[in-house]
Amino acid sequence: AFDLLGRRWVLRILWELRNEGLGFRELQRAADDPSPTLLAERLVDLRAARVVLPREDGKYELTELGRELLLSLGPLQTWAKMWSRALAEAEPEVQAQRKTTGPARRGSRSVE
Repeated sequence: AFDLLGRRWVLRILWELRNEGLGFRELQRAADDPSPTLLAERLVDLRAARVVLPREDGKYELTELGRELLLSLGPLQTWAKMWSRALAEAEPEVQAQRKTTGPARRGSRSVE
């Protein structure tokens, strides 16, 4: 599942199909214009995974598995919002550390 979800554009495609079926060009526009080749490849991947299927009218929609997948990502979205807040709260501390220690040198490692 992580292999599939980690592929470029997969999560965006799933998100755009969450409410309704979309044709290829509609989906491409809704997803901020991935290349036609890449979008076609991802749709093949998602069809093979049984989370998306084409309808007779040419539009793509989520299968029951696809809808369940999106629902299962809900807790991850909740965690991501919490994580984002924690990072934002820590940012002043991180900036202060950078000022006192200077920028990290490329290729250098800290040994502790």
